[in-house]
Amino acid sequence: MTSRIHNFSAGPAVLPVEVLEEARDNLLALGDTGVGIMEHSHRGKAFLGVYEETEALCRELAGIPDNYHVLFLQGGASTQFFTVPMNFLSEDQTADYLVTGSWAKKAVAEARRFGTINVVGSSEHRNFCYIPREPEFTTEAVYTHYTSNNTIFGTQYAAPPQTADGTLVCDMSSDIFSRPIEVSKHAIIYAGAQKNLGPSGVTLVVIRDDWVQRGSEDLPTMLQYRTHAKHQSMFNTPPTFGIYIMNLVFKWIKAQGGLAALEQSNRAKAQTLYDYLDQSRLFSGTADPDSRSMMNVTFVTGDDDLNAEFLKGAEAAGLSGLKGHRSVGGMRASLYNAFPPAGVDALIDYMRRFEEDHK
Repeated sequence: MTSRIHNFSAGPAVLPVEVLEEARDNLLALGDTGVGIMEHSHRGKAFLGVYEETEALCRELAGIPDNYHVLFLQGGASTQFFTVPMNFLSEDQTADYLVTGSWAKKAVAEARRFGTINVVGSSEHRNFCYIPREPEFTTEAVYTHYTSNNTIFGTQYAAPPQTADGTLVCDMSSDIFSRPIEVSKHAIIYAGAQKNLGPSGVTLVVIRDDWVQRGSEDLPTMLQYRTHAKHQSMFNTPPTFGIYIMNLVFKWIKAQGGLAALEQSNRAKAQTLYDYLDQSRLFSGTADPDSRSMMNVTFVTGDDDLNAEFLKGAEAAGLSGLKGHRSVGGMRASLYNAFPPAGVDALIDYMRRFEEDHK
């Protein structure tokens, strides 16, 4: 077996080894069915059992109330950028958006096709290095959209924005299931699976039933949430393998002690790295301390050539995927649920050696 290295990729990202091993064993035959998991009909008894268990585990772990639908869709979070306003926003209506990174900007651009968008808080003037603290919400907004964690810029909301009603819509792609979720404060939560939940190709949507019912009916069938809610995500063939991997990931999360235990573990991993950055004379974090993400730690040396040298040496040391996004430069360590604490220790050991060699 090829030995595994430490994968700091921002997504698709590291998965639990136990999940990968079980999936490998079921590729040829799921249990005693004699048919591999990717070959089972989505209408068949074997896969339906997987599906029902996956939804039940999702609800249990996140504490999702009965009046919310759990949908397993396709198209990634980027499809949700336009599906949400397409369903709930018309030309004479407005929605509030908090802009804290590149993906939030993309969501705004899509939403403006359908109605008026109020940017009620933005950190763009400082290259998205912090979370706006006092957004100016508007009373007429149909909903308020925010991105809970900003993968590129290494910032994260400590808690959902405090709006006066239950109309929050959240892109939770890069920190979903990394900590307990206040589901009831949201009308819609959506997330691409490829960071904390499973492989790329499946999108989790949690949507309150009254919002399903109020969505526009003057849309193509596949773009209405009611279609997928009515058919339990099986109006067409769903991403069966992705749902199966999510099933295994949910079981793994439960075995770790659930979301509260994962939050404790994730905070400890991130804090260990931030503590090193705060005392380093060579490396520095790019996000304001009170806005730091526990999922994506972004840092630089202040010298592009030195950054490049660091990254080249990191790859040679078995530390993969550390190159930062071009919007920030430098480095980014993504510490998702399945990333082991030993990987953080290995990174810090390498950083110490590099720093010692560049006095």
